[in-house]
Amino acid sequence: MAASILKFAVAGISRCARHTLPPVRALSLSLPVRQVVPQSLWKLGRLNHVAIAVPDLEKATSLYRDVLGAHVSATVPLPEHGVYTVFVELGNTKLELLHPLGEKSPIAGFLQKNKAGGMHHICIEVDDINAAIADLKERKIRLLSPEPRIGAHGKPVMFLHPKDCDGVLVEIEQA
Repeated sequence: MAASILKFAVAGISRCARHTLPPVRALSLSLPVRQVVPQSLWKLGRLNHVAIAVPDLEKATSLYRDVLGAHVSATVPLPEHGVYTVFVELGNTKLELLHPLGEKSPIAGFLQKNKAGGMHHICIEVDDINAAIADLKERKIRLLSPEPRIGAHGKPVMFLHPKDCDGVLVEIEQA
């Protein structure tokens, strides 16, 4: 009889405990946390550069070179993209200073809205740009051109629509 009363009491307590107490989650510090990432035909690589649109390229170049002491490239015109570029070496990545080249430059439009300039886009390397483009199209990420174009580093690039990338213009570049 005592055994059946004890069994009933234990069952009642465990039922109450399940309903009134939140579940306890045990974390082990000795085991690494593993994130499940879907397998893909392409891989995202390192941050290649952060691009900054500037209204005065000489002034911006001087800031990074003469004031901040960075190694700065020569100015390179890219008429097919409608920009002049200057790269600022930072060790682990680069800044790309962008200035309009021609009246139809996308940077001219950006600077009309942002008179002081500002961050324009980020560039992330991918190991297979063609596989990345096919996969992104399948996932309904809008691309800003039908085919990759050759970018400032002489490699294929593709821009992704900022409305599909949390408000950030993302450039992917073949590593």
